[in-house]
Amino acid sequence: MNMRLTKLICGMLMLAGGLLAADPLLGTWKLNLEKSKYGAHPAPKSNTITWTENNGVYHYKAVGVGPDGKPTLVEIDHKFDGKDAKVTGSTLADTVAFTKSGQDSFSATLKKDGKVNGSNKSTLSKDGKTLTTVWNATDASGKAESWTTVNDKQ
Repeated sequence: MNMRLTKLICGMLMLAGGLLAADPLLGTWKLNLEKSKYGAHPAPKSNTITWTENNGVYHYKAVGVGPDGKPTLVEIDHKFDGKDAKVTGSTLADTVAFTKSGQDSFSATLKKDGKVNGSNKSTLSKDGKTLTTVWNATDASGKAESWTTVNDKQ
């Protein structure tokens, strides 16, 4: 009887460990400029995104070099609840609302001065090593633009 109980407890612990496995989004992601497609949208020189999480609040931090050669820093603290979260350092948006759209995908709605300015949908590859985001936004002149970024897990 004790052996059965030990096996049951071990099995439950292994199952719990699998359920509590780290979110595959968390960690550091580096922009792969060769695989990304910017079209008419100005491409940055570089970008590295770090995702962390604390008690259900995600922290997004993107550090890079913009198309003009100047350093960039964008930060957002948010939940995947569809509610607007403040964005610092972005020229595209001052708030963004994130929602999960599947186990390996999520979407974001970007707003500038209270108006929807764009959206994106991000998808993690099955192996968890690539994060692809399709962006749709309006540029400063009001023209619609679209681009795709590909980030590799570091």
